[in-house]
Amino acid sequence: SRPILDMSYSRHFLDFQGSSIPSSMKKLVVTKLSQNFREAVTLQQDSPVPLPGDGDLLVRNRFVGINASDINYSAGRYDASVKPPFDIGFEGVGDVVALGLSASADYTVGQAVAYVKAGSFAEYTVVPARQAVPLPSVKPEFLTLMVSGATAYISLKELGDLSEGKKVLVTAAAGGTGQFAVQLAKKAKCHVIGTCSSDEKGGFLKSIGCDRTINYKTENVESVLRKDYPEGVDVVYESVGGKMFDLALNSLAIKGRLIVIGFIAGYQNPTGLQPIKAELLPAKLLKKSASIRGFFLNHYFSEYKMALKHLLEMYERGDLVCEVDFGDMSPEGKFVGLESVFRAVDYMYMGRNIGKIVVELPHSVNSKL
Repeated sequence: SRPILDMSYSRHFLDFQGSSIPSSMKKLVVTKLSQNFREAVTLQQDSPVPLPGDGDLLVRNRFVGINASDINYSAGRYDASVKPPFDIGFEGVGDVVALGLSASADYTVGQAVAYVKAGSFAEYTVVPARQAVPLPSVKPEFLTLMVSGATAYISLKELGDLSEGKKVLVTAAAGGTGQFAVQLAKKAKCHVIGTCSSDEKGGFLKSIGCDRTINYKTENVESVLRKDYPEGVDVVYESVGGKMFDLALNSLAIKGRLIVIGFIAGYQNPTGLQPIKAELLPAKLLKKSASIRGFFLNHYFSEYKMALKHLLEMYERGDLVCEVDFGDMSPEGKFVGLESVFRAVDYMYMGRNIGKIVVELPHSVNSKL
């Protein structure tokens, strides 16, 4: 068994590979509030590596996840009281390289963990032990479940009221969270319709069980829905906003439910919104006894551990596809290193990704002593 390093009292320590943890690291920091990610965020080269407190883990990040809401966070839309500079990035997977005394009751140096916590776009992140999720190994697929998988699972379970034969429309279905909404709706024996922007994405969606794919670049979504689903759809899992929101609202069946998990089409606008035709909303909802529900993962953390446990079990059994996009097909190739986070965010907003966008953070384990 490896020795447990009590980091509460020491300023010098070794990691489990036997190489010295450096005193400084790279990390991304929001230095200016802007919906333009490249303007808002700065790569700092020599930030001090943080020290874990008594109940903390120091995690060396190996993979970090890209989320559409990274732009909202760097624009200051989530918490107006937070002023720059502040750390960014929501989720990571890596190895525990040091830990505090209390944290050592449940964790050891060398353990693989995942976490959801602001500040993951860094080479090292301090994570409270109670927020960490122990993993069997460091794999990027686990990262897809932390925010994207959990969002789809909890929102559909709590708000979707899914049952056999229901018709479910998933917008941006081939994206990080859409891929899970499709699979989970299929597992509930629903008929699933997915919108996407290419035939390649349509092929992926069919491979994970989507019954009807609509490539909105080559097909008119509204016409397809009116023709193929004249009675409307029972549930919409909506993450695009703008015109797609209006279209989804109009396609609801009697007692239909529209779940809003995002509105990516507007995030890069100064207001964060694209206009919708909301003035008719009361009449449209009334006419169909329909409802709209918003879903923000932070408000459902009481359900989080249970959801993640279930998702991890499904993945381990081979019942869940966790598609990862490392940007191999992007113009400058695979997303490797913190400097490629900027490219990865651009790639997401160009609508190029299939599955969850993940950035790899390689680390030299050569001794620096």
